[in-house]
Amino acid sequence: MLQKLREKTSGWIAGTILTIVTIPFAFFGVESYMSQRVETYVARIAQPPSWWPSAPRVWPVTLLWQIEDIDAQTFKERFENARINLRNAQGDAFDPKAFESVENKRRVLDALIDEKLMQLTAQRDDIRISDAEVADTIARIPDFQVDGRFNADRYQMILAAQNPPLTPRAFEAKIREELATNLIPARIGRSAFVTDRELDRLMRLLGEHRDVAFVALPAPPADTAPVSEAEIAAWYKAHQGDYRSPETVRLEYVEVDGSTLPAPAVDEASLRKRYQEQIAKYSSPEKREVAHILVQLPANASEAERQAAAARANRLAAQARAPGADFAALARANSDDAGSKAAGGDLGWISKGAMPAAFEQAAFAMQPGEVRGPVKTEFGWHIIKLNQIQPGVQRPFEEVRQELEKQALDNGREQAFNELVSKLVDAVYKNPTSLAPAAQALGLKVQTTPAFSRAGAPGIASDPKVLRAAFSDSLIQDGTASDPIELGPLRTVMIRVIEHTPEQVLPLAQVRSAVIAAIHAERARKAADANAEALLAAARRQGLDAAANAAGLAVVKFDDLPRRSPAPVLPQPLVDAFFNVPRPQKDTPVLGKTRAGGQLVVFAVRAARDGDLTQVTAQERDQLRQQVAMALGAQEQEAFIKTVRSRYTITVAEDRL
Repeated sequence: MLQKLREKTSGWIAGTILTIVTIPFAFFGVESYMSQRVETYVARIAQPPSWWPSAPRVWPVTLLWQIEDIDAQTFKERFENARINLRNAQGDAFDPKAFESVENKRRVLDALIDEKLMQLTAQRDDIRISDAEVADTIARIPDFQVDGRFNADRYQMILAAQNPPLTPRAFEAKIREELATNLIPARIGRSAFVTDRELDRLMRLLGEHRDVAFVALPAPPADTAPVSEAEIAAWYKAHQGDYRSPETVRLEYVEVDGSTLPAPAVDEASLRKRYQEQIAKYSSPEKREVAHILVQLPANASEAERQAAAARANRLAAQARAPGADFAALARANSDDAGSKAAGGDLGWISKGAMPAAFEQAAFAMQPGEVRGPVKTEFGWHIIKLNQIQPGVQRPFEEVRQELEKQALDNGREQAFNELVSKLVDAVYKNPTSLAPAAQALGLKVQTTPAFSRAGAPGIASDPKVLRAAFSDSLIQDGTASDPIELGPLRTVMIRVIEHTPEQVLPLAQVRSAVIAAIHAERARKAADANAEALLAAARRQGLDAAANAAGLAVVKFDDLPRRSPAPVLPQPLVDAFFNVPRPQKDTPVLGKTRAGGQLVVFAVRAARDGDLTQVTAQERDQLRQQVAMALGAQEQEAFIKTVRSRYTITVAEDRL
């Protein structure tokens, strides 16, 4: 048998198989043994190569797949931004624990996945955004405008103020990517429309009026019947989730507040040295007010198109230099720059670094009133006119001395703060199970908090970062101090959990009265439902008026009740219930039951009429058409994204959320 096996495993077929198996291990096997790879993604998006769409997801074929990851840091930043936005919107009503739910985390992650999928779709479809569209988009951003017009100085200033600062080229690349990513979804959304027939049907439905009658049942008498021990035990067992105490922690903490540190000494020499180091900050560069006429030239233009553009630019330049020429009129009639054309080519005040190199070199070599060009840049040909020059100005030391002194004091206090925090961290890490030794050595105070839940409490326990650390498994289980937690500028705290009480079911003895009250309330609710069902059954037999009269109840009638009204005369949930039942047929009322404002109501819809289209104004019609089209467009966008999702294999690492 062994001899036969040896014969079967020799020869060219076995050698070929052995080679096929060996090659992947030669390239990838050693690496997998020599190194360990730690995955950090929260979501992985994978797609087979475009030239092999049916490629199986098995190794080593998966090496050919396109892989895009969303890392944990990106998710955390987006989730924290969502937290801040929701907290600002809800104020005191914000629930930190509810926000941390798995569903909410997945909602944020799904939005990130959709963005990445749209980026991949734009790349796959080779979507290109023109320079003119990028420039037009930037020019229409309100933050970059002064008096409704794009302002280059404001544009530069806002980009420089970002953290980290952005260059115009980097910002333009970002805008270009966003436009490419959103192009297909945006165009799909804008493609939705509503036909006149659909709009008429919807307006008849929204304008519908109904004749209704209803009876509001009085609340039944309070239930005072005795509650047995068996009922108490059964209710408590079935509703234990309603009788739980929340998880709580109690902390000790040491806070370092830089505003309480003594101000450092500042001398004249150091201030003058700082002034020289920051001389550029106190100097405003020379600015020039310019206008231009752009003859746009696409990057992929043919030679004939290039020659035609150059000839046109030369012709416009000659016209602009002619005595008495109206440069603004020429720009309005001929410029290809959508952002400045309507303003006669006016670009406002520019400083060095704001424009392409060739444009800037020409503009800063001109005299007021001079026209130069054509000047070639990546956007095409420019004919430039210089209107005014604003010389650069340097503020003297005496004028900015107070500002320099404040900087020196702030920097000195910040340095002292950082040194103190560093010493505190070093001291705490030597004995992480207690904050007292480190605090005593540095002259700081150890403070404690009362017990609080994940909803937070006044003081440091209101900070989301403190809450996350306080309820983290590491601090609860180990009893060690946290890393420094930044509460604000020059304000840091280190915390340690000194008491932890897990969420737990409260004992029956402690909640006995609440259980009895709940049983009484449930009995009252069932009694009210039984009364409503009895009245509804009687109304079906003899009509609502007769049934109500027999029960000694009053019937309230409303004729011509609209489906929607700016100021409804009845509670909206009640109106919704009237319109959620079918229309009456052949003068037979439609009966129903609902609960509105904690009160049971039995009602009858006696008649229904469509909205009168002749009473609808053209403006209302157009407004509704736009609203419905937007809603349909949003649905179509979601359908498109869902279709794109189906083309990819998406893996979510739930444990890293």
